[in-house]
Amino acid sequence: MKVDLFDFHLPESSIALRPAEPRDSARLLVVDPSAEPLLFDHVVTDLADFIRPGDAVIFNDTKVIPAQLKAKRTRLINDEPINAGVEFTLHMRVAEDRWRAFARPAKKLIKGDKITFSEVLTATVIQKSDGGEVDLNFNLAGHDLDVAIANGGAIPLPPYIALKRDVDARDEQDYQTIYADKPGAVAAPTAGLHTTQSLLKALKGKGASLHYLTLHVGAGTFLPVKSDDTDDHKMHAEIGSLSVETAAELNRARANGGRLIAVGTTSLRLLESATDENGVVSPFNGPTDIFITPGYRFKAVDILMTNFHLPKSTLFMLVSAFSGTGAMKRAYVHAIDKGYRFYSYGDASLLYRHDLPENLRKL
Repeated sequence: MKVDLFDFHLPESSIALRPAEPRDSARLLVVDPSAEPLLFDHVVTDLADFIRPGDAVIFNDTKVIPAQLKAKRTRLINDEPINAGVEFTLHMRVAEDRWRAFARPAKKLIKGDKITFSEVLTATVIQKSDGGEVDLNFNLAGHDLDVAIANGGAIPLPPYIALKRDVDARDEQDYQTIYADKPGAVAAPTAGLHTTQSLLKALKGKGASLHYLTLHVGAGTFLPVKSDDTDDHKMHAEIGSLSVETAAELNRARANGGRLIAVGTTSLRLLESATDENGVVSPFNGPTDIFITPGYRFKAVDILMTNFHLPKSTLFMLVSAFSGTGAMKRAYVHAIDKGYRFYSYGDASLLYRHDLPENLRKL
């Protein structure tokens, strides 16, 4: 499938550099591909109006870590140490003492290079892959490594924000969901940034059950699709988990006629990874590199809450698969025309699956 099919023009002025205050005052564009009109303008505080008793709402409880680290590379040349500055963005933990990371600049890094982050934290480049990706083996492990990273790292804001302003103290709170619990993400599950305690209370008041899974979002989520065809694009794996108890609760909700409503594409991607062809959700613990494009048959999720995504991105492909490419292009034209704010700190959309049965659409 040609990547150009998922292109659209987005004005720079549409990119949000700060979130709405309060969080749930952000706008919410409801997209129902089987309805006419197709689009409905709301705000996030209206979300409970689209919930019915028995629905299961699923959130990603990953916690963003300060995964952007500046360092010094040292290499011996003719027995003389040669140093150079380098910056790493950690994106997936592969062992207690090892992280996979994107390096900048990466071109001159080689296997065996010594990396110094601070007096207490060092690493060795043990593998180098395409696209500036390296594996780092640290001198610390487990909790000690976590502490050293937290002390020396910075929150890795998405490039479309970080290129326009510096990270500041506000971002440490703004770029974290209120229910963040499991450290390991290097990017926020951004649909969840709109959630407030009052919104959670409203959802439960409508008879919905609230559930949590974990997918540690990697920096690969920001990478552009450089291939001309989706078949040639490689997704970076992310580590996730879904408990035995949560899987059983979701299967019970579906058996009782409830809908599965994913908050964020990360929640959706893990749910789809954990669900079989018969729609049965199983416990999950490990990596997933699921890549969803139009033609994919959804097995788990009925409704998706998500932010507005980049042109030609894997996430715009995902929402096009979910609600239909034509519907999503119309939705994005409307959103841009009406001044919706895009990307991580932007507004939200509530998407109905394009093939959702009529009995699951009605409130």
